[in-house]
Amino acid sequence: MTNCSRGDIVLVRFVFADEKGAKQRPGLIVSSDRYHRGRREAILAAITSNVGRLLMGDHKIKAWREAGLLFPSTVTGILRTIQQEMIVRKIGELPANDLQMVEHKLYETLGLSPSEPRS
Repeated sequence: MTNCSRGDIVLVRFVFADEKGAKQRPGLIVSSDRYHRGRREAILAAITSNVGRLLMGDHKIKAWREAGLLFPSTVTGILRTIQQEMIVRKIGELPANDLQMVEHKLYETLGLSPSEPRS
């Protein structure tokens, strides 16, 4: 898959650091469609099913089922740039309210000045 949009939840094949294996993990595309038009990469935020601990930049997804996830999950403040070819498939889309909160967390994490989230 090479066609992704901001807010898509995708399954990504990550190679282990020792390059002796790989694992598929979900991630949230946070880069813009404009960014994708000129690049082969996408920026994503890692998603984890470990919802018991929230750190700076993390957002516990309220509508995780609607987003296509199998378990309660958290979008983390861990960002990674990947090649779009690493995307195995689209799982779903993060609903607007959750995406808005993730964007707010990204502003905080990156030290930017956002407008206040609309709940």
